[in-house]
Amino acid sequence: MNTARKVPLRKCTGCGEMKSKKEMIRVLKTDTGEVILDTTGKKNGRGAYLCPTAQCLQAAKKNKGLEKSLKMAIPKEIYDYLEKEIADIEK
Repeated sequence: MNTARKVPLRKCTGCGEMKSKKEMIRVLKTDTGEVILDTTGKKNGRGAYLCPTAQCLQAAKKNKGLEKSLKMAIPKEIYDYLEKEIADIEK
């Protein structure tokens, strides 16, 4: 018997849309309090998901979605880094 596997869905902190985990970018807060991008999706830490678009990043910045999800204040440098990474992905 073949059973279809359940696709893990995650909610974007910017637009609030539910999408497949593989379609999204994981922003991770490590145990040391560092905020990084998790390209593998398997690193330890608290994660928040974003659609790979500049609009979702701006919405997450405006509604403080990342700050709420990661339960910490996000420095401006992190948002600048995320903007650069998303711009590279969109190309």
